[in-house]
Amino acid sequence: MKELLEKLTSAFGPSGYESRVRDLILETIKNDIDEYRIDALGNLITRKGTRKANGKRIMVSAHMDEIGLMVTHVDEQGFAYVTNLGGVRPLNLMSNRVVFADGTEGMLCARDMEPGKIPALDQYFVDTGASSRKSCKVKIGDPAVFVGRFVDMGDRRMSKTMDDRIGCLIAIEALKALKDSPHEVRFVFSVQEEVGLRGAKTSAYSVDPEIGIALDVTLCNDTPGLTERNLKFGAGPCIKAKDGSLVGTPWLNNALYDAAERAGIPYQVEVLRGAGTDAGAISLTRSGVPSSVISVACRYVHTPSEMVDVSDVKQAIQLLVEFLSKEIK
Repeated sequence: MKELLEKLTSAFGPSGYESRVRDLILETIKNDIDEYRIDALGNLITRKGTRKANGKRIMVSAHMDEIGLMVTHVDEQGFAYVTNLGGVRPLNLMSNRVVFADGTEGMLCARDMEPGKIPALDQYFVDTGASSRKSCKVKIGDPAVFVGRFVDMGDRRMSKTMDDRIGCLIAIEALKALKDSPHEVRFVFSVQEEVGLRGAKTSAYSVDPEIGIALDVTLCNDTPGLTERNLKFGAGPCIKAKDGSLVGTPWLNNALYDAAERAGIPYQVEVLRGAGTDAGAISLTRSGVPSSVISVACRYVHTPSEMVDVSDVKQAIQLLVEFLSKEIK
């Protein structure tokens, strides 16, 4: 599992450019699924199992894309100015490195810096070492992602894009472990979540599920100075009660709580004031879909050094497999 997570987090895949991640996932799961297709937006939609008498059509969605940047223009000196792809915070940009699809790397810096003030996003540029616009290897429209090496920290793992390659890992491992289910399970690896839950909208319309489950990370608050939320490392997977895009369906959440208790898995109830996941888009598809989220608490979300606890990830896999293995009443 560690080797697969390192491959997933290392893959280049900003919003709209997820093909390398999709190819890696498909190669990993191709012998464990009954069918797959790639839709017009780039979502990987798979099927595992056939619906039995009391089964449901369940969509399990994890997004492949990561936050990133895109070049808006290159000045005469060869500095590439950028805009955001997803929830990039200017505070997290200074002196970080980025890499473009062709492997070109550069460092982020900002012009017109004032002491005590955080530069606006449009003040940031990437220095790729070019001496002129002509010698600059990147051009307008080129996407980039943060450089963030995968680190095995024992009980924890740190890397860029745990959001949401952790969700992809959970889906892959659950898909492989799920040997028998009364349900038709559509494991979807979605695109463009970070820019508006876009892939989940189109894939959910196509799948037309009766139940939707998103797999994602959520904000951990067990570091110094954070007291408002209750989500912690090592306390088990999180089951979504509310965020900015969704109120978790009560009877579905109860079914997830029951599954956790059957399996002897600790769990946390998640309430966020904002943010959102693929479940928000799934829930509003067609005439509406009962939906919820299984999340993993993550420190330093939307930075190049996102961190998760290994036990939370393993228990999220167990929870999903237990949920999908039984009838849902």
